[in-house]
Amino acid sequence: MKRILFILTGVAVLASCSRKAETFSVIPMPNDVTIEKGTFCVKGAGIKIDPAIDKESGEAIGRFVQALETATGKKTKPGKDGFDFKYNPNMAAEEYFINIDNDEVDVEASCLGGFVYACETLKQMLPAAIYGGKKAKANWVLPCAKIFDQPRFGYRGMHLDCSRHFWSVEETKRYIDVMTAYKLNTLHWHLTDDQGWRIEIKSYPRLTEVGAWRDGTCIGKDMDSSDGIRYGGYYTQDQLRDVVQYAAARGITVIPEVDLPGHMVAALTSYPELGCTGGPYKVWPRWGIAKDILCAGKEEVFTFLENVLSEVMDIFPSKYIHIGGDECFDPFDKEAVFPWDVCPKCNARMRQLGIKKGPEAKHQLQNYVTARVQKFINSKGRNIIGWDEILEGDLAEGSTIMSWRGTAGGIKAAAKGFDAIMTPYDYAYFDYYQGPERDKEPLCIGGNLPVETVYSYEPLDGVTPGAEDHILGVQANLWTEYITTPEHLYYMLLPRMCALSEIQWCDRDRKDYNRFNASLDHTFAILDAMGVNYSLDCRGLVGLGRKPARNAAELAEYLEKNKPSW
Repeated sequence: MKRILFILTGVAVLASCSRKAETFSVIPMPNDVTIEKGTFCVKGAGIKIDPAIDKESGEAIGRFVQALETATGKKTKPGKDGFDFKYNPNMAAEEYFINIDNDEVDVEASCLGGFVYACETLKQMLPAAIYGGKKAKANWVLPCAKIFDQPRFGYRGMHLDCSRHFWSVEETKRYIDVMTAYKLNTLHWHLTDDQGWRIEIKSYPRLTEVGAWRDGTCIGKDMDSSDGIRYGGYYTQDQLRDVVQYAAARGITVIPEVDLPGHMVAALTSYPELGCTGGPYKVWPRWGIAKDILCAGKEEVFTFLENVLSEVMDIFPSKYIHIGGDECFDPFDKEAVFPWDVCPKCNARMRQLGIKKGPEAKHQLQNYVTARVQKFINSKGRNIIGWDEILEGDLAEGSTIMSWRGTAGGIKAAAKGFDAIMTPYDYAYFDYYQGPERDKEPLCIGGNLPVETVYSYEPLDGVTPGAEDHILGVQANLWTEYITTPEHLYYMLLPRMCALSEIQWCDRDRKDYNRFNASLDHTFAILDAMGVNYSLDCRGLVGLGRKPARNAAELAEYLEKNKPSW
């Protein structure tokens, strides 16, 4: 047997019982790893599951066992020595411990999160074919090792916009599968916007009958054009519950977003009486910031919001409900007159509240809307998250800020004693180009965000000493104005989400871009097995996407035959 010394600080090399040694390429890198001599053969191994382990964790372990049996083509042996999954009540919810020796693999955790992450670490330590869902010839061994691991941040999010372009239940579940592989635990689901309302609300059926559909979509970046093709879709409440349950089984919480009081043109088209002018409105076929907004002076608007949010909270059990709050007024249009500026009912509301006329009046009125919605959501035992614009006024205790316009909003929120989630556009907006050669990339909204820049982000930089605990975690956002196909979606997501996962999971001193970059080759093999696209910009292959090729000749042949759809 060939023995090779493992070097923890570099690209770690593992001893293997057959063929050449393989690299330790787990992403995100576990926080405490010791590699030892020897290997454990997983093919046909025994499986023991502690009866004290809860049902959900047992089902997660069962999915790991099923993947192992499918990939190796050999049944495991229940109750026999081999994998031994043990309940350890002294471990935190997302901690896990793995001890692999020549004869046995011990796995300890206290609940679902820890067992899910332990299984994903084991899967990444095996040949990538375990992610493929079919039998494969491979070197089915694990290196002997001790791994103790837990995440740095409790909130590890990824966002998905289904309002601009709609993603099926099946595609959303696949998105969740990719998140699971890299230990993210929160899906922020952007369900409503000017271009489409995607969530069934039974008390307001026109939201999906009318608001879920637009008569066309602008072509490229010509906002005055339209392809004339009716476009849309929505999720029934049963479908939403199905996705929530699917995610929860993998340790992922789904946080819904109903963006208010702006980004509501689809709702206004459905119910024009909710606007300042009464319409007519039209579900937006273009991108950007609409001036039309919910009327803050009409009581029926708050009745609408409370009824909608009641149904949303009945579907989504998450602690947090995202209420948006961004871009109610276009900051780039300094001369614009917005509906709230001239609406008699909004002006009456301002007088009632003692808000003086002036450029800040509309922001103070938005603050009133936010506070009123927050009070209602709090009355149901939930808390709000809002984009960092909601900081531009007095904010009620218990609000959480999502800092997207750079890091300043999150830093300010933490200093004031509010919790914050860092999603700065300059590090975490995955709708940006991945390299400088834009003519070779699929059409994007703009910007430039290579994977190395994503990886370089440090969430606590600039945070007031003593306020660090208010930074709950990190999230990246994937807006889909220009993203129309799953191929394009995953091209934008990956491997940048893998870099995000290390920001979220790894202690600051455990991050190492060279080690991470070397590990991407194994990740690309995993993504190939999963059948999802990814960018190879970090390998100098710009705008190409996933390649089933491992040498120059195969790659050249592939590129000739399989040019990306964009």
